[in-house]
Amino acid sequence: MIRLAWACVACLSVAGCMVGPDYKRPDAPSAVAFNELAGWKISQPVDALDKGAWWSVYHDPELDRLERMVDVSNQTVKTFEAQYQNAVALVAEARAGLFPTVGVTAGVTRNGGGASGERVSTLSSGSSFSSSGQHGAQYSISGTVSWDLDVWGRIRRQVESNTAGAQVSAADLANAKLSAQATLATDYFDLRAEDALAQLLSDTVAAYRRALRITENQYRAGTSSSIDYVTALAQLQSTEAQLVAVGVQRQQFEHAIAVLTGHPPSEITIAPAPLAADVPIVPPGLPSKLLERRPDIAAAERMMQEENALIGVQTAAYYPDVSLSALGEFAGTPLAQLFNASNRFWSLGASGAETLFNGGLRSATVAAARATYDASVATYRQTVLTAFQQVEDALSSLRILEQQAKAEAIAVNSTQRAVDATLNAYRVGTVAYTSVITEQTLLLSDQQAALAVQQSRLVASVSLIEALGGGWAAADLPEKIETASPLVP
Repeated sequence: MIRLAWACVACLSVAGCMVGPDYKRPDAPSAVAFNELAGWKISQPVDALDKGAWWSVYHDPELDRLERMVDVSNQTVKTFEAQYQNAVALVAEARAGLFPTVGVTAGVTRNGGGASGERVSTLSSGSSFSSSGQHGAQYSISGTVSWDLDVWGRIRRQVESNTAGAQVSAADLANAKLSAQATLATDYFDLRAEDALAQLLSDTVAAYRRALRITENQYRAGTSSSIDYVTALAQLQSTEAQLVAVGVQRQQFEHAIAVLTGHPPSEITIAPAPLAADVPIVPPGLPSKLLERRPDIAAAERMMQEENALIGVQTAAYYPDVSLSALGEFAGTPLAQLFNASNRFWSLGASGAETLFNGGLRSATVAAARATYDASVATYRQTVLTAFQQVEDALSSLRILEQQAKAEAIAVNSTQRAVDATLNAYRVGTVAYTSVITEQTLLLSDQQAALAVQQSRLVASVSLIEALGGGWAAADLPEKIETASPLVP
């Protein structure tokens, strides 16, 4: 066994080469700057995001409470966590091939005649045990060592591929978390927009009731017809119906948020609150930063290394598979003298296996591995292009919506003054009530439009943060995949 150990060391000294291409990250599409930033000054810049809690820029305790449930209870995230653990196990499985396999077998055999026959049982270690009722026994214990020498780097390339695969799973997990968090934030602001709409309609109903009392007083005083009163009543009742309908959509958003946090809808209740008035805008930085800040780009890049290493695994099939084996055994009787030198047997062996003809199978598998790698390169570059597009889309949405919000605010202010002036004119009898109805309807429409723009701005800000990767960075990927195997160096 000592001789075998030295032989293994000698063989390992020549086992340093690895066939197949070494990985080098291909070039990705790039841009000097985002077009949408040209000539646009960010109106409300914020400090750097807290790492892992990008939603803190909204300063909303309820949103913070809900977001923190995603990591703990979201079932989609749990699925990706399990996939990552499976990828880590595959790394340990591949690394195990770098080490020798050691086995031991122990047995005792009793020989003799008689009618009792012979029984055979197998021990958990793989040894066999046979016995009969007769006297006389022979004992044996043997150890075996086999080692598939990774002369051409096939196993090491597989470890490299599986390690990159585990990093892909880690990035996919981060991307799943980011997606769930962004979806929750979007649903949350949509819910708050429903709260704001309910408050707007409640205020409008109160205003219409005041206008109804005016028409009622005018009718009783004989200065207006009953048509004004009926028209004002119909307008009030129609708006009250709109107010009731708001609750349907709000409950759906609340149920969606509950599921995102991993809870049944009955367990999550969100109290009404105003929609945020401020829209934080995160400076996007340089386009090249996206390569380090987006988990989906990191996953696509790690996928390239995973596929590149598999080219080496397939290329190694061209070369012979070299392995060492050793057997050491003690066999004899009685048991007390089993380990005497006279009872010792041993053997050492080395083998090499090479396929001489397989109909082009090896070249086909290498070509397939290269094609898969080329596909992963294209996927990586397309992922980068999509990231640039998403950031540009979010920036343009924020820029245009900011301009629209200013225009809507002016329109609401002007229409509100028109409503007040028209209602006063109606009181003194200089205009018909239809003029009041027209201005009130226009005011409600402008107010709803302003609310929708504010809702869209908040959702667009979430989209920008998601497009920028949230608070994530490629440095968060595990460089060394920890496994449970005690033999892993």
